[in-house]
Amino acid sequence: MTTQTITQIPVPPFFDAQRVGTVWRVPYSDRAAQAIEWATHHGLQPAANDKTRVCLLIIDAQNTFCIPDFELFVGGRSGMGAVQDNVRLCEFIYRNLGLITAIVPTLDTHTATQIFHPVFWVDAAGKNPPPMTMIAFDEVKDGKWRVNPAIAPSIARGDYDRLQAFALHYTQRLSENGKYPLTVWPYHSMLGGIGHALVSAVEEACFFHTIARSSQTHFEIKGGNPLTENYSVLRPEVLEGADGGAIAQKNSALIQMLLDFDVVLIAGQAKSHCVAWTIDDLLTEIQATDALLAKKVYLLADCTSPVVVPGVVDFTDQADAVFQRFAAAGMQIVQSTDAIAWA
Repeated sequence: MTTQTITQIPVPPFFDAQRVGTVWRVPYSDRAAQAIEWATHHGLQPAANDKTRVCLLIIDAQNTFCIPDFELFVGGRSGMGAVQDNVRLCEFIYRNLGLITAIVPTLDTHTATQIFHPVFWVDAAGKNPPPMTMIAFDEVKDGKWRVNPAIAPSIARGDYDRLQAFALHYTQRLSENGKYPLTVWPYHSMLGGIGHALVSAVEEACFFHTIARSSQTHFEIKGGNPLTENYSVLRPEVLEGADGGAIAQKNSALIQMLLDFDVVLIAGQAKSHCVAWTIDDLLTEIQATDALLAKKVYLLADCTSPVVVPGVVDFTDQADAVFQRFAAAGMQIVQSTDAIAWA
């Protein structure tokens, strides 16, 4: 791949950074007409003509994670992390419309009765765990936490013993794999709910790119399996049941799609969880193919923030350490305002 520098263009005048932290309806017809005019004015060509193919992977830029007062707002240490990240992300998309070949947003997608939601578990008194409870393997083995019997009909066809055995297996596998203990999260990213939607400003930027570059946004759904967490869009946390049978599989189609691009840019939420584990899985696939491919992955460090719940948990240091490991493996850590030049 030869060195290529793309001249950045202005951010369209309709973009309002003050609205990025709010929810509103995108005026599609207006934006489509403006995108066509914008492309003509700035000489933007259809993305299919790109000599260097660049993918922007946006992890879970959804209301549930990115809008204050929603279920799992990622504030980072600044308290407004995801909002500030998305201002920079939108501006990056607009300035680099001529660079970005394809945009791939992931959508964390859940229903109520899943292994990481409160209703799945009960204690000895029959009470559900509060959000942010960490459930370790030993606590399931010792009976501190067990599967809620009431959910067995909808999750395991009424076979409660099999579901309880799976819960023990699942938490053990997380421990063996060196992952975080099972975290009980607030109900979030609920399918059909407003929290599931992309942040309005990010959706608008993706739509504008689609029209301006004739490149359909490629949405990736993740997280619907009731029996496993799915932080990474590339694979769930656990792939098999207690009997060794498959309960899920890795996203081979997306992995191959990303490997086929010349450049992969990554942003989104949260740096400590879904972003970090997606990148980690991508790095695993790269190293199994050709370790030198890591250099084509660029992490937009100012477009992602870690989970921080003041007085409860702060994953900032862990997230920073993981990103340094990615850099040591050859990935590029950059800022959204850096000059664009790919080699």
